[in-house]
Formats: sequence, structure tokens, C-alpha cells
Amino acid sequence: MINKAVFLDRDGVINRDYGYVGPVECFDFLAGVKEALALIKSKGYLLVLITNQSGIARGKYGMSDFLATTAYMQQILALHHARLDAVYCCPHHPQAEISLYRKKCNCRKPLPGLFEKACLELNIDPAVSAAAGDRARDLEGPRSLGVKKLALIGAAPNECASAAYADRFPDLLSFAKNL
Repeated sequence: MINKAVFLDRDGVINRDYGYVGPVECFDFLAGVKEALALIKSKGYLLVLITNQSGIARGKYGMSDFLATTAYMQQILALHHARLDAVYCCPHHPQAEISLYRKKCNCRKPLPGLFEKACLELNIDPAVSAAAGDRARDLEGPRSLGVKKLALIGAAPNECASAAYADRFPDLLSFAKNL
């Protein structure tokens, strides 16, 4: 079975972006996100989170913090019938403090590595899928794979100029209603 999905960035789309959101204590859902994700699921889309987490590479927080925050997020979303179908994380950075994560990779957005992996593992057809992010780099990977429905969520004006090909929405709920 071929699936359609909405590829989502995390920080700035799902939760408030405080810079490096690692520990659960730093994670705050943005208004309307739970309802938006439930609405997207009700329209038959898989919810696929793809996130750069350079804070891991920089030593700001550990992979265990990211995994605990993801588990917390999934637990809350499940209560709203909005659980994510998959979560993909790039912990790498070319100038990482932590040598284990110091590398150039194809999974770090804007490169399409994690989007390709998700499409393969979840049998997703990019042509009938969508992507939402708060920065142009969040949309470059899915765009290169043929995703046509691209949305900037609550993006700053300079991001809008960088992604003139994308639709703009003040929040994820507005995007979900127009999907």
C-alpha cells in the first residue's frame, strides 16, 4: 500500500523553539498543534517528524534527553489521537563538540537523507505528500523528492523570501485546515 504523509519539522512547528530544546522541561507544545495533528491524521496522512538536533552534537543535551522528550511528546499526542507515525532525527554537525556526531551526513536538513529513508521504510509517495517547517531548509529535502505541498509555518520574513515556492501559514492548525 502506498502512503501519503506530512513531513514535519519539530522546533518552531510542533513546540516553542528556545534554541536547543533537549530535556522534557524545555518542551512546550505550540497552541493548536495537537488538534492540527489529529486533523491531518483524520485526512489519511501519516505524520512523520524529521528533525535536526545539533544540540546533541554540540553537547547541549544527550540523545537520552531527545528520546525522553520524544516519548513525552508521543504520550501527550496519543491522548489526542495525534501520535506521530515515525520520528527521524539527525544528531550530527560538521563542527560537533562530541566527536561521535562530528561529520557531514546526508541526513542533516536541508539534505534529503531522512526524507528518503522515511519514504522507503513507510512506503510513502512524495508526490501525494506534504511538508511543513518554519525554515526554508526544512522544505528543501522534501521538495527535491517531488513533494508539491510545501508550507512555512509561522516563519520570519527572510525565511519566506528564501522559500517563495511554499505556502505560508501562521500556525500548524491553519495549515491542517487547508490541507
